[in-house]
Amino acid sequence: QVQLVESGGGLVQAGGSLRLSCAASGRTFSLYAMGWFRQAPGKERENVAAISGGGGITSYAESVRGRFTISRDNAKNTMSLEMNSLKPEDTAIYYCARFQKRLVSGSPSDWGQGTQVTVSS
Repeated sequence: QVQLVESGGGLVQAGGSLRLSCAASGRTFSLYAMGWFRQAPGKERENVAAISGGGGITSYAESVRGRFTISRDNAKNTMSLEMNSLKPEDTAIYYCARFQKRLVSGSPSDWGQGTQVTVSS
């Protein structure tokens, strides 16, 4: 089973930037699509961004499109989320997740422990 470890969360003022990283164990990283999810207090977990196994296909939630950028480095088994122009409504716990196939489909099979992102107004 893969281990996913997020880092990079923290407290930032509105309009600021943060970069989240996810490190994955194992030697089959490129075979699976990956995604970033977030969950705010009292809300359901939502998919923020996703990327195919090869990195050529990305998708974003409408609420973050144009502000967030997802990327991956298969040689280093890492995935990142660059977050710019942050808003208070971006405050949530952000989770790294691995899908079950090379393309994004269905639900993730593996999750990281999450990292807190707090955006102050």
